[in-house]
Amino acid sequence: MRRTVVAAAATAMAVSLAACGSAKESGDKAETPSKAADKGPITVGLLLPENETARYEKFDKPLIEKKVSELTGGTGKVVYNNAKQDATTQAQQVETMITNKVSVLMIDAVDSKAIKGSVQKAKDAGIPVVAYDRLAEGPIDAYTSFDNEEVGRVQGQALLDQLGDKAKSGDIVMMNGAVTDPNAALFKKGAHSVLDGKVTVGKEYDTKEWKPENANANMEGAISALGKKKVIGVYSANDGMAGGIITALKSAGISPLPPVTGQDAELAGVQRIVAGEQFMSVYKPYPREAEIGAAMAVALAKGEKLDSITSGTTVDSPSTKGIPSVLVPVVSLTKDNINDTVLKDGIYTTAEICTTKYKAGCDAIGLK
Repeated sequence: MRRTVVAAAATAMAVSLAACGSAKESGDKAETPSKAADKGPITVGLLLPENETARYEKFDKPLIEKKVSELTGGTGKVVYNNAKQDATTQAQQVETMITNKVSVLMIDAVDSKAIKGSVQKAKDAGIPVVAYDRLAEGPIDAYTSFDNEEVGRVQGQALLDQLGDKAKSGDIVMMNGAVTDPNAALFKKGAHSVLDGKVTVGKEYDTKEWKPENANANMEGAISALGKKKVIGVYSANDGMAGGIITALKSAGISPLPPVTGQDAELAGVQRIVAGEQFMSVYKPYPREAEIGAAMAVALAKGEKLDSITSGTTVDSPSTKGIPSVLVPVVSLTKDNINDTVLKDGIYTTAEICTTKYKAGCDAIGLK
């Protein structure tokens, strides 16, 4: 499925919320000022969840650092920690940042429920919290992410379109993300909204910690249970797991490979798309999300309202109502629009994608 990149590359700071039933207008609701608002240079405490997914270290961290510097005239700084998929570690990192009196926290939670107490501690210390990429529980002051149900719908529709008339000829396997990640539930919901009734889901898994090796083991089990001739497609919630899935399919001698979805437009995923091994990924414009998250953090650190950023839109978490929010649109990435997405936006260069191993595939689709 081809989708234009225009919406995803929108330059306006306020991005409309789409397909989010809990979104509503926030009116003139004031933000809670930070106690650090007038105490010198702004320090943003950035806590990211893991380092197995390439995006966090390669894109999110440097993009947020750059934007914070721009918004503060070079005086603001980012203090960074990565929890490496450990919720206890992340809670300890929050404690340290509270002790060090950061101006504001940006938290991409390992476990959206487990982080609730830490968010409350930050709030009690007068430190506002931006939920970044995942909607954490607790008294969150702002939230930015992508339209995560739409991510699932885009993945499901791409798989359905690729299967075409063969959609009922066998089974698909659904490899969802970790149950501790609230986004994973939204991806799953969106995918099911497209696929249910139109395909047969032979096996479905919630993949522990999003790890490729766990997806690989799950896929081996699915092939064993269903038979390799019955698997006609795989819904994979992200690119890392798609790599593990494709390894399992190859090891089982399945050829040609069935269409496999993905998400994050990781370099390895894009290269697999070029090579014809992975059918699609979901390109999420990280620069926009990072810019919005940084703008929210700096505004909150200054004690400012967020209406100019969010246009008054909000979402509800299980524990907090009316969180000022921005959701960024996404794009279905296939071999047909690599030029118009990750290359055009400077995420990768042609040289990075088209290494010797992938040169023939790049030549075939006009990447030079």
